[in-house]
Amino acid sequence: MHMEVRREPITLLRSVEITQIPTGERVSLSPGAYVILQHVQDGNFTVMTERGGLARVDGKDADALGPAYVELAKEAEEARSNRQEGPFDEEKVWDELRTVYDPEIPANIVDLGLVYHVVSTPLREGGHKVTVQMTLTAPACGVGPMIVEDVRRKVAGLPGVREADVQLVFEPMWTPDRMSESARLVLGLF
Repeated sequence: MHMEVRREPITLLRSVEITQIPTGERVSLSPGAYVILQHVQDGNFTVMTERGGLARVDGKDADALGPAYVELAKEAEEARSNRQEGPFDEEKVWDELRTVYDPEIPANIVDLGLVYHVVSTPLREGGHKVTVQMTLTAPACGVGPMIVEDVRRKVAGLPGVREADVQLVFEPMWTPDRMSESARLVLGLF
């Protein structure tokens, strides 16, 4: 299901915990409050709150937004389950990383150039340890821990991965030069 993002108010059907952007602070919004959808990324929703700040509504809380959003989150979860079938393949790691977004930016972390290295190491007891070295667009990014946890959780959920080690590094420092052409197009940087 493809949902066209309309910048119209959505009245919350129940209270919901959101993650404020860029601080990463968790706050609760009450039923009846409204938000305006900004973009949808892998079943999570970036919204503007009544006060004008950006926030992320996790896919597990899509019911607070309404039935169409529940369906969208469900489809994203089904797509994720399909990606997690079969034997270990390092390309699946990269595919999964392409589903992780900085909630402020409608481009994935691979296209933004935030992923520096992915290394998979077979383990003696079976399976693989996957190490991901990545950075953030800004060292003080408040949602950085949320992005790192998204990477860890998604990589750890892949078939054959027994251990996911996500290392946040700031050398070399990220610059927009690391972005792919598609990310530049999405962000209008041409």
